[in-house]
Amino acid sequence: MNLVKKNYSNFPSIIDEFLKPDWFGGLQNFQSNIPAVNIKETDTHYSLELAAPGKSKDDFTIEIDHNVLTVSSEMKNESEQKDDTGRYTRREFSYASFRRAFTLPDTVNTEDINANYENGVLLVTLPKKQEALPKPKRLISIQ
Repeated sequence: MNLVKKNYSNFPSIIDEFLKPDWFGGLQNFQSNIPAVNIKETDTHYSLELAAPGKSKDDFTIEIDHNVLTVSSEMKNESEQKDDTGRYTRREFSYASFRRAFTLPDTVNTEDINANYENGVLLVTLPKKQEALPKPKRLISIQ
């Protein structure tokens, strides 16, 4: 019995294309920890919710520059195990960071933006300017 390896090089699979190193800047970047974001608009404000469990509020940096809101985080961890002689038997570094930028509409009051981190979710509240708030309905009298 002979085993024959088939060559499907003319018909690459979708999975092979998806796992190529140059897809979305590399497989490494595809698996990075970029948090998911929900954006919601109400009559009075916008809300950004970033899912970032396992962090603390001190891990985040939130900046506004030229109507661009940037949320970033950087965490560095180092663990080591030494044997009795003081030599390393195992040493591991870990580095995780992300940066998300959002262009703000002109209707956002950038002076009153606030953020809260609770239960693994960073909530950024972006209030609307007074002139952007909906006006109440009014009746116009006929003369």
